[in-house]
Amino acid sequence: MALNINNLQLDLSMKILSELSKIDRFDATWSSIEKKEGSKLIQLKSIATVKSVGASTRIEGSKMTDDEVSILIENINMSSFEERDQQEVVGYYETLDAIAENYASITITESQIKSLHNYLLKHSIKDAWHKGEYKQLSNEVEANLPDGSKQTIFKTTEPGLQTEDAMIRLIEWYNSDEDTLPLIKNALFVYEFLSIHPFQDGNGRLSRLLTSLLLLKNGYSWIQYVSFEHEIEKRKSEYYKVLIDTQKNRPGENVTNWLTFFISCLNNIQCNLLLKLEESKKVSEALTPREQRIIFFIHNHEGCSSGEISTKLNIPLPTVKKTITELLNKMKITKEGIGRATVYYST
Repeated sequence: MALNINNLQLDLSMKILSELSKIDRFDATWSSIEKKEGSKLIQLKSIATVKSVGASTRIEGSKMTDDEVSILIENINMSSFEERDQQEVVGYYETLDAIAENYASITITESQIKSLHNYLLKHSIKDAWHKGEYKQLSNEVEANLPDGSKQTIFKTTEPGLQTEDAMIRLIEWYNSDEDTLPLIKNALFVYEFLSIHPFQDGNGRLSRLLTSLLLLKNGYSWIQYVSFEHEIEKRKSEYYKVLIDTQKNRPGENVTNWLTFFISCLNNIQCNLLLKLEESKKVSEALTPREQRIIFFIHNHEGCSSGEISTKLNIPLPTVKKTITELLNKMKITKEGIGRATVYYST
């Protein structure tokens, strides 16, 4: 089925419809899962947040690992953010948190999108001159290559009136189109936002935040417990290739490959969420609540030490060591190293 949606061409095949249906079938059962898995979801959300913040900023060139991101977030009220990577990480974390808390009241308008951009870059000294305002200079989309060089991915909308008009049209379409399926609308909105690249910098990060916002506003609340950003980071080469191949035919391009990629990412992280919940359920059937907490932590922090477990879970170190011994005896975890160098892995 060939469609024209907001001047973009789309071939809506049975395969795409089937993949969309998978996501929506899962979404229909999510409320019951959410009620049963409350305590586990708190931990999953915490893990997903760190992965999302770390991945989204690394895509744009940050060097911080997930462990470094986690430590920074935990000490956010006591830290000064002198390095650019730290400024970007904290900005992303605080914006993601604000979206999770307030998505129902955030409207898809120019003013709200500008406010999110301002919030995203509020700690970034380098970006103080342009945050919260549309770009004043032309900006190409570039990829950071392993050797330190950059590759132009595609041209973007010219600054000034062209960018303003493009954003007005995009937002008007999104808010008025009541016929297009929500997941397709979300995918196309993000694609067009990236194509326009309305801000001087931070567009990639904001596009991923807008993805979460749009999904949450359309009822896909499970997105909070997995990391869309981590999926993009893992498939970064494919992500850029799809954008390059689609953008080169702009305007009036066919965006079927982009939609297919977007839906594939959602299906993958949805499967990952189900897998984590299933693994957690199996563990829960044979372990005490404390053992469940510790093994769940180890599963998501492979190679951690007893000291890390004690600190992160706020459990006394002697208790952690005793519980770890019990888990080793039950063959639920394994260890490597000796003495202070000992680390633990899930089986």
